[in-house]
Amino acid sequence: MIRIAIIGDIVGRPGRRALKELVPGLVKDHRLDMVIANGENAAGGFGITADIAEELLQSGVDVITSGNHIWDRKEIEQYFDTQPRLLRPANFPIQDYGHGHVVVSCRTAPAVQVGVINISGRVFMGSLDCPFQTVVPLIDQIHEQTNIVIVDFHAEATSEKMAMGWYLDGRISCLVGTHTHVQTADEQILPGGTAYISDLGMTGAMDSVIGMKPDRVIAKFLTSMPQRYEVATNNVQLHGVLLEVEKKTGTARRIERLKIKL
Repeated sequence: MIRIAIIGDIVGRPGRRALKELVPGLVKDHRLDMVIANGENAAGGFGITADIAEELLQSGVDVITSGNHIWDRKEIEQYFDTQPRLLRPANFPIQDYGHGHVVVSCRTAPAVQVGVINISGRVFMGSLDCPFQTVVPLIDQIHEQTNIVIVDFHAEATSEKMAMGWYLDGRISCLVGTHTHVQTADEQILPGGTAYISDLGMTGAMDSVIGMKPDRVIAKFLTSMPQRYEVATNNVQLHGVLLEVEKKTGTARRIERLKIKL
């Protein structure tokens, strides 16, 4: 078996601090072979910068996935040329910057490779290429190198995530949902051997509205006027899952929710 931790959306400085302080213990206690984390909200709650991406990698993350906020920091476009371990959704129409998948070797067993794919949903999201049609050719491509494939599906609607999970059951090792910042309680192994959870949750301050200070968000709902959101800082937690996958077949054998208070 290989053991992988997949961590939910990192929100601002509190989320980065949780990652830095908690990941080393996770790696040691669970004998992890790889860590994957969604970092699209790591820079002040919106987007990611090159310096912050490097910070996450140095904190023990092997692959950084993202989502609809990946372009919020303009300078990240050039960073994609130098760092293949930062992904953007593969079904973005723009193909000039970045890539939506990568194959990396496990830190403890370099001969064992893991493919990671990042895709984004379309329900209540932006106008993107079809994620269902985009992902299958990427899976086939990765299968030429390894049977272990992890998909981060950054999507709003649970129905779209569930449909994707069943669509890919037996073709990939695991599908995790991100984006809502609210951890779901539906982790499971589907009949074909694919691990699934609708949303990993977030890594950041829980005394918040999905990572932001409540007063500004409430004001937005009450007045419909623009507000400058601020990242919350209280009750910081790391959310995600622990995954066990067979090295040879890529079949998932265990998925367990993570919820750790800093």
